[in-house]
Order: sequence, then C-alpha cells, then structure tokens
Amino acid sequence: MFEKKSMLKYLVPTEFINSNDKKVISFVNDVIGTETEKEKAIISLFYEIRDGIPYRFDSIGLNKELFIASNVIGAKGSFCVPKAVLLAAAARAIGVPSRLGFADVKNHLATKKVLEKLKTDLFVFHGYTELLINLKWVKATPAFNKELCKMFNVKPLDFDGENDSLFQAFTESGDKYMDYVVDHGSFADLPFELMIASFKKAYPHLYAELK
Repeated sequence: MFEKKSMLKYLVPTEFINSNDKKVISFVNDVIGTETEKEKAIISLFYEIRDGIPYRFDSIGLNKELFIASNVIGAKGSFCVPKAVLLAAAARAIGVPSRLGFADVKNHLATKKVLEKLKTDLFVFHGYTELLINLKWVKATPAFNKELCKMFNVKPLDFDGENDSLFQAFTESGDKYMDYVVDHGSFADLPFELMIASFKKAYPHLYAELK
C-alpha cells in the first residue's frame, strides 16, 4: 500500500515538472475539457503530447529552459525527455502521481545521418514517464509522433492507462527496432546534471555543440 506522505514528492511542482504553471494548467484544461475521470484524462494527455509535439532529434540541447514542462507546450518539435517531463507535469496537475524514468537504448532504425552525428547507435538517457494509476506504476512513452512512426513503418506506441507503453523490440515486419540496454531508474524531477554528464560521456565530440 502506498503511503500518502511517500507520494507527495510525485505530486508537487518541481523546477522542471512545474505542474502549477498557468501554461501547464491551461494546456491540461484544453486537452481534457470536462473529463473528470483521471485515468481517461491522462490517456488523452498522452496522445496530445505524443502527436501534438512532433519528435525532433535536432531539438536536443543543454539549456535548462528546454526541459521545463511549461516551455515544451506549443513547441514545433521536441525529443523524448522534455515530452516526458510535460506528461509528468500534466499528470500532477490533475492529481496523478508521476515520476521520470530513464534508460540507454539502441535504436536499430536510426537514420544514417543521426548515426553519423552520434558516432554510435547508443542513445543515452532516453526518457519516459511513470504514472501511478490504480495503485500501480505504469510507464508511458510519448516520444515518437504517429507521422514519424509511419515514415519508419513502426506502429506508434499506444497507452491504455493499465499497461506499460515502451518501445517494441521488433517492427511489425519483424525487423529489429529498439533494445533497452541500461536502466537508470526513476526520479521525482529531472536529474539535469546526471543527464548532461551522460551526454558528455557518450558524445564528447558533440558536447561543444549542445548549448
């Protein structure tokens, strides 16, 4: 059984998960309308963040402002970590405990351009959201929008509020897609310094560009 006190850190606003910000609250209200059932509301928010904010790898940067939930709203593009932060903030805004999970993954469908830029097929500190629904932590990954998935012949990740929504190991055609290599655990707020250290270690040649 979860103690109310232990859940508090997953409900309060933080530096990055600023769930009390007016932009976040307005965003949530616009998406869920008059919906009062939290489980249905969080599903609607997942899809809005998944598809309403296109995934853009070139949006990665090291400026803290890029990772604050309220700043992600209305962005022309973003990547997995800020999108996960926004979903966590939206969840807290409606009273659903949330936290952030991180893993290093290998994306076997990454483009040649991306692989040449990274000089590795390892994508470090991939982010997703964990939501406490019906006394169970459920993982939700709102990273890749449906248009991007269509380009790579990959089924977009769905979310039903009950089961983990994580990248598939294989595409529908049977090609290798995504491998989860390292689990970095769960956090009540974005561990910004740890993330930056991971980027610097994995992509030292890019560090000067990530500003």
